[in-house]
Amino acid sequence: MTRHYVYVVECADGSLYTGWTTDVDKRIAAHNTGRGAKYTRSRRPVALKLVESYEDKSQALKREVEIKRMQRREKQRLIDQYEQ
Repeated sequence: MTRHYVYVVECADGSLYTGWTTDVDKRIAAHNTGRGAKYTRSRRPVALKLVESYEDKSQALKREVEIKRMQRREKQRLIDQYEQ
């Protein structure tokens, strides 16, 4: 069974980017080599700050949208809880 992950990275400029993937390590490497999202290409390197795991793609995509709609302080709260 394939797991689906929602992740948040912090870009070199301090901004936060949220995405989803089935392979977190491969996706972070893609971001850091300029093959990831257009947003992160000019903001490298990125550092992984949060990962959440889901059983299906639909759940992961819904959560990605939820996080993207959050204000920065709300995202930071999530990251702080994850890092503890």
